[in-house]
Amino acid sequence: MKRCCRLLVLVVLGVLWFGPLFAVAAPATELPPGLQIPDAARPGPGFDVDRATEAYLNLLSPEQRAQSDAYFQGGYWLQLWGLLYGLVVAWILLRSGLSRKMREVGRRVSQRPWLYTMIYAVQWLLIGTLLALPLTIYQGFFREHAYGLATQTFADWSFDQLKGLVIGLIILPPVVVLLYAAVRKAGARWWIWATGGAFVLILFFMMISPVFLDPVFNDYKPLRQGEVREQVLSLARANLIPDNNVVEFDASKQTTRISANVSGFLGTTRVAMNDNLLDRTSAPEIKAVLGHEMGHYVLNHGLRLVIYMTLILGLGFWVVHRLFDRALLRWGPRFGLEGRADPAALPLALAILSLFFFFATPLTNSVVRQAEAEADAYGLNAAQEPNGFAMAAMRLSTYRKINPGPLEEIIFYDHPSGYARVHRSMTWLKEHQDNPTANAKP
Repeated sequence: MKRCCRLLVLVVLGVLWFGPLFAVAAPATELPPGLQIPDAARPGPGFDVDRATEAYLNLLSPEQRAQSDAYFQGGYWLQLWGLLYGLVVAWILLRSGLSRKMREVGRRVSQRPWLYTMIYAVQWLLIGTLLALPLTIYQGFFREHAYGLATQTFADWSFDQLKGLVIGLIILPPVVVLLYAAVRKAGARWWIWATGGAFVLILFFMMISPVFLDPVFNDYKPLRQGEVREQVLSLARANLIPDNNVVEFDASKQTTRISANVSGFLGTTRVAMNDNLLDRTSAPEIKAVLGHEMGHYVLNHGLRLVIYMTLILGLGFWVVHRLFDRALLRWGPRFGLEGRADPAALPLALAILSLFFFFATPLTNSVVRQAEAEADAYGLNAAQEPNGFAMAAMRLSTYRKINPGPLEEIIFYDHPSGYARVHRSMTWLKEHQDNPTANAKP
């Protein structure tokens, strides 16, 4: 184990030392601030949806398009490398006997199952985070900077990672304890109990996240005064969304991406926009993005997606149940694992679950993509800003491949492609050619 730790330290130092050498100098990825409406997207008797869509796509330079394609397609491979890396980490924990030793550390403190399981979970999270650090640093820091998508120094990024780890240490060990309590109490039906518990826990964290978790990473304050604020409040009221908690947050200290969300429920609902959206886009774009996010809220996508994803997670738990006992019979004695309720077997269970979700990626992406498409349609009708929505889609396409093939979109996209979103906007505009923004003077 000492050799593994020394090797890990060398790998981390290598990533930190040589990472900048492999970071490709990124061309300017951002589109200029403000709304740009191509001539082909102006209303008129000869308005053509396909031609207008192509005109918007041509706002990206060949270099920008190549850059976004490279970034997004590289993410396909990262999904595979992430899976393989996670399997290697699980193998290290099991094969070295470290997982078994972590369980024994807990038992030396207490023989109570809930307590030694919690102690194991704390160790598992700390050591697993350490073992995953090289890939995390590359994927979360160097790669984002190489493509011009990150703004943090390594020290600031590391501090955010540390805060995330602390939150994980508070939340995950009790969750693991509850999971293993279900395994002990319910026997072969543990996966049913675990699925029900996951549903309750996800809803709970959806409720507390806007109030307690998000402010750990960013400063939230009331939306700045001005015309945009009045338009956002009006849009919220028109869609029966509470307007007493409309805020902005300082994402620019971390990223160049634009974003907004309407999150929470049971009195914790919050409309939030990041400062990149407010500072670098136009009022029609802001309204279009907020219309989309409000669509998620009005159409109850939060609850619906929780239900769908919980069902998929339940299927994953069932797959683990079917394969886990067989894996324990084959490898349990070799790794010092005592059975289904042994927390030392957690890396093995998670390895099976991670394989399930890797192969279920097209399903999970399709479920989310359908909800995003519905929110797109709602947002177009609510905000009535087709050019704002098309322009926002183009800004997102500076780091999302804009025009994938059909199968590529099904497998890898959890949002509609940039092409699909611009085309949908231009279809809406063709049917509403009296749109004030589209008819405004250039």
